[in-house]
Amino acid sequence: MKRVFDAKDIDIIAKTLGVKPKFKGNNYRFEMTNPENNNRLSLEIYPDIPIGARDGNLITVYAQCSHLQLHFCTGYVVSDMLGEVTFIGESGGKISGLIVEREAGCSLYANVDRDILSGDFTTLGPEIMLSGVALSLAEELLPEK
Repeated sequence: MKRVFDAKDIDIIAKTLGVKPKFKGNNYRFEMTNPENNNRLSLEIYPDIPIGARDGNLITVYAQCSHLQLHFCTGYVVSDMLGEVTFIGESGGKISGLIVEREAGCSLYANVDRDILSGDFTTLGPEIMLSGVALSLAEELLPEK
């Protein structure tokens, strides 16, 4: 399933993150700050660009001590209550998710077995449970097996 981010998607993401995007030619840039803990984070969404031999969506996060990318993002889920957007990509039954928070935080979960999202979280160790819970919100985006 290939999804291309359009203006409506950008508006939904902007509302959830509480910032206005800046259009930079081939991408949309969102800049978040949290003065309480001095965090800064920039999110860039590149809709339908060449990535190697294929076209796809690229999600990039620039934080103070990291640079994260999610290639071939196929969808996203917003949580207005949590003030976060979860971007999802799937390849070969493995899910990767990049979560961006309104308060200038982010998390990355990569190569998570798809079965963990719908399994019994109580049977998982706490170090594994977090990824399953965090990405389970996006399960509705995934195509049927």
